[in-house]
This record gives sequence, C-alpha cells and structure tokens, in this order.
Amino acid sequence: MAQIDTLFKKMLDAGASDLHLEQGQFPKMRLHGEIVNVSKVVLDENSLRDMLIEITPQKLWQKYTKVGDLDFAYEMGKEARFRVNLFRHFDGFGAIFRIIPTEILTLEKLKTPAVFQNFGKLRAGLVLITGPTGSGKSTTLAAILDFINKNFAKKVITIEEPVEFVHKSKQCVIKHREVGEDTKSFASGLRGALKSDVDIILVGEMRDQETIELALTAVEMGILVFGTLHTSSAAKTIDRIIDVFPPKQKSQIRTILANALKGVVAQQLLRTADGKGRCAAHEILLSNSGLPGIIRSGESVKLNSLIQMNTKIGMQTMDECLFKLVSEGRVTSVEAHLKAIDKNRFEVAGDL
Repeated sequence: MAQIDTLFKKMLDAGASDLHLEQGQFPKMRLHGEIVNVSKVVLDENSLRDMLIEITPQKLWQKYTKVGDLDFAYEMGKEARFRVNLFRHFDGFGAIFRIIPTEILTLEKLKTPAVFQNFGKLRAGLVLITGPTGSGKSTTLAAILDFINKNFAKKVITIEEPVEFVHKSKQCVIKHREVGEDTKSFASGLRGALKSDVDIILVGEMRDQETIELALTAVEMGILVFGTLHTSSAAKTIDRIIDVFPPKQKSQIRTILANALKGVVAQQLLRTADGKGRCAAHEILLSNSGLPGIIRSGESVKLNSLIQMNTKIGMQTMDECLFKLVSEGRVTSVEAHLKAIDKNRFEVAGDL
C-alpha cells in the first residue's frame, strides 16, 4: 500500500471529492464544497516528494520536474481511481487528487433535465458542457455517454487528459485515448479519430484553436462531438470559441458554429440544503431557428432572451434553475444567491 493511500481512505470514508496536498500545509480535502483538514501533520518537502514519487510513473515524474505541471490518473487497487494534478508553487510541491467514481451515474440518478437524453439521440453536431473546475462536467458527460452506450450501436472515441470514467462497451464500441500516453495532444487525437470510422467523439477539453477547428470539421463530416470548456454561461462559451480565432477567421467560424452547435449546458455545483451533499444547477441553450442568426451576427447578449422565450422546449437560464432548486427545498437561497446573476431575486426568500 502506498503512503498516500492512508489519506485517500480518510477522504473516501468522509465522502470528500478532492484531496489537496501542498508543501508546508496540512493535508486538506473538499467535503461538500468546503475545505477541511485531513490531518494535523504539516507536509514537508521530503515527505510530500516521497509520497508523490511513489505513485507517479518514472517517465511522468521526469516530465513533472522539467515542466512543473502534470496530469495523470492513479488507481488505489480496486477501491478507487483518482484524477491527479501535480504542480509547483512558491513554497514547493503541490498536488490535487479528484476522486473518479467507480460507478457511472445515470442521467436519472443525477436528476438531470429530460433534454439531456436528446443530446444522446443526435446524429451529428456539437454539444458543449461548460463550467468551472469541479462543477461536475465529466460526471454529466459520462452519464450522457452511458445513455448512448445502452441505447445505440455507435463507435465512440474519447480523448481525455487523463481518462476519467472508463466505459465498458455495451451496445457501443468505446475506445478511450489518453493525451500524453496514447496520443500527443487533443488535436492529434482528434485527427486520428477522424480517420477511424467514428460516430461520436468526446473531447476532454477544447482549449486551443487547432482542437476547436478539428472538432468543427468533425461535425461537418457528420460526427457528433461532445466537448468541455471552463466557461460559466452559454454566451461566454460561444464568445470564447470565436475569440480563439484571429479576426480574419471570425466571420467564417461564426457561420460554421451557427450550423454545428446543438446545445450548451453551463453547470455549477451547489451545497444541498441539508449540508450532506451537492447538486447541479444548469443553464441550457438548445439549437432552434433563432440561434444561428444570433451566432452569425455576434449578438451574444440576445442569448439570455432567447433562452427565456424557449423554456417549453427545455431551455432554462441559470437563475431560473436556481430558483427552482430553492423552491423545491434542495438548496438554500443563501447558496443560490452566491451563484445567481440577478442576486436580488434570492434575497426575498428570508435566508439572508
């Protein structure tokens, strides 16, 4: 058993989502959204380095010492799997471990809106799941992919850094490719996928121009592409994609994106009212007759109105979702107020 497994066991027993290790600090974990100490033993340079070296493949450790950043996955036997980020900071070594649940939760168990199933029924197009780090994007995508795997016979390729949820082929043929191990980059993984008679591609992160261009090319070829971005709303997501490109290409990309985009889900996690867990809130933008014109014209400010006018087909603003969660008693208005855009709407609920 690795030294660090003792900390992992404490984390798992508590039901925490992340373990934070930093040189000169107590080990900490994120429990239902809050950071709490795991132990009161300060991590010095030698103990933390030894702990990290023990679980990091030698080739990857050499890369980390040169670059100062590293992502990979670690398995603690059959008990748990973790997404690992090693980094350097002012005081020395640091690491964050996020638990990857061994059970892939279904859309029903996650209590996601019904329209999420429709994403899995698409034949082609671009669907983006967005939100800050730790907002549950990977969990939502895994549930959508699980729905596809159970209901359709498709070939699916995921390109991730690292691979998180491992799907066993059911009706689908699913191949996982890890950036840094199986392919050099997201872009190179996408180029390879385009040549492999694939129906669906999951891109772990659409972070640069080349990756976004290849994803849009895949859609034009009739492929369904799922991707993630670290944006907080549908409008910011569309603007982020366009802003990656130089001015002379923006008009062309707007036209391509207008035809390709089938949905954007901006997601946040909130602490539940009982303090024992977290639940997701979603802003949902779906493709309809009005969306392409807004994208082509660059008038992202109109997206909120478009969403509000199309709630009957499953669209919803973040504030509307938050209000519903408060009304159902799933979260407090204090918690909703922290995440809301129009904060005044939640100040009348009496919790502030």
